[in-house]
Amino acid sequence: MARPHTSWRCQQCGHAEPRWVGRCPQCGEYGTFVEEAAPVAAPGPSGVTASPQPVTALADVSVEEEFRFSTGIGEFDTVLGGGLVRGSVVLIGGEPGIGKSTLLLQAAGSLGHRGVEVLYVCGEESAQQVRSRADRVGAANGISLLPEVDVSVIEATVLAEKPAVVVVDSIQTLFDPGLDGVPGSVGQVRATAARLVRLAKSHGTTVIVVGHVTKEGSIAGPRVLEHVVDTVLYFEGASDHMFRIVRAVKNRFGSVSEAGIFEMTGSGLAEVAQPSAALLAGRDGGVSGSVVMATMEGTRPLLVEVQALVTPSYLQMPRRLAVGVETPRVLQDMAILERRAGISLGSHDVYVSVVGGVRVSEPAVDLPLALAIASALKNRPVGDGVVVFGELGLTGDVRGVPHAEARMREATRMGFGDVLAPASAASAGGSARFVGVRTLAEAVERTLG
Repeated sequence: MARPHTSWRCQQCGHAEPRWVGRCPQCGEYGTFVEEAAPVAAPGPSGVTASPQPVTALADVSVEEEFRFSTGIGEFDTVLGGGLVRGSVVLIGGEPGIGKSTLLLQAAGSLGHRGVEVLYVCGEESAQQVRSRADRVGAANGISLLPEVDVSVIEATVLAEKPAVVVVDSIQTLFDPGLDGVPGSVGQVRATAARLVRLAKSHGTTVIVVGHVTKEGSIAGPRVLEHVVDTVLYFEGASDHMFRIVRAVKNRFGSVSEAGIFEMTGSGLAEVAQPSAALLAGRDGGVSGSVVMATMEGTRPLLVEVQALVTPSYLQMPRRLAVGVETPRVLQDMAILERRAGISLGSHDVYVSVVGGVRVSEPAVDLPLALAIASALKNRPVGDGVVVFGELGLTGDVRGVPHAEARMREATRMGFGDVLAPASAASAGGSARFVGVRTLAEAVERTLG
């Protein structure tokens, strides 16, 4: 009997090798190769081609009037670009326990309550566990439940029941019986995802899929999983913080610049109507090392508090720790402070944090971050009614950032009297008193003396 042909495939990135290797040459991970049977070619004479299909002109394709429909959760609709698109596939990922299943169960309950047929496929939990969680978030009615992991059974059920929305929790638990490999392997994830995508496109069913994430924070499985779906959403925020941010990193039917803000409560995820007020709640004024920054989450301005703590170091290499902001950006701003503003930090430990579990990655955090560090070192408060934003150049100049008018308008709405910003933003207007600065040294002098 002929020996069946097999290959070894990395379960991290999908790279294939003819024999087992300890370290993947593609992604560098160790011990991730699993033996898989190679696909068998379909029998038939070579040279036989499929019959051509009639071609339709793009201009003749009709678009339904109800191309989108709302989930009933405003923040979720905002991230999706206005709601779910019929026949689309949405992939949502995040750390364990951050609220992925809770949000989708709430969305499914809202859709079911408004008469939209929803099929909830639970591969990780039993029917009793899902019902218990649904009762807690108030979404027990209007949802059809299918505890199944066989994608063939799921496909047959969808074709028979014809639901408008299918929620799959999660893609790593499904398997295709026609393929070798355990659920969650690269081959199984690729095959099951492809079948779900075909099901959505051919029958107009909207499919929402939950995906696990790796220790690096990316969605587990082959990268092709993110390529074949229409929308990819990520949950941000630590599970021990009350705020959660849902951000789109890919959206074929909308913008990727939007973000939805939620608060984790005992009855599920609640939309945050006034995020700036919630993020600044409990802030003590007149404390050194605290600066209020105007940042942008998509097209929405937010006020967040940037805190810094600077203490003498007793180590040969002082600590530099950052939460909510990138460490390289902290190191760069510290270098600019020392070189362009004469503030030496070489013998001090520096700790930086953005309060509330929010991550800020835009360049506008440079000026408030530098002022917070300088304030902590000098032990002088910046001021209670001051909002700061601006990018720092390596020469120490303060450069303009986008959406200056929206940032200033949010500062005015929240009752702040002064806005310290790049001098180029003077034309943005607003009722708050504008303080324009051109260099970091000027900003330090104006706020800290």
